[in-house]
Amino acid sequence: MVGGAQLSVTDLRRAARHPVHYPVLAEHRLLGDVHFVIANVSQNGFMIEGETPLGRGERVLMRLPVIGRIEAHVIWVAESRAGFQFERIVRPDLFQSMVDEMQPRTRPNTRPKRRKG
Repeated sequence: MVGGAQLSVTDLRRAARHPVHYPVLAEHRLLGDVHFVIANVSQNGFMIEGETPLGRGERVLMRLPVIGRIEAHVIWVAESRAGFQFERIVRPDLFQSMVDEMQPRTRPNTRPKRRKG
């Protein structure tokens, strides 16, 4: 008997994605600076939300936390989203550190609690 969940390829793909909200400035060879908001990221690539002037196959160069400069190309565009593939797979240890940097920081509540009475 085989243990563990039997995940489909789609489930594995979804499991590998981490939700973020990370603005980034990318460089395109013809358009120059292009602003994106990364909505989710995996070791292989990322998805942006918002309109983009880019089409399938176009490439951008950007700087991401921890991994530094990396090139990515557009895999798909649909409505106000687009998917990009990194030029290389990001190492797991670097990837986790990058995700930690990209996720919003929560500030501890430093206000004193009010007492009733």
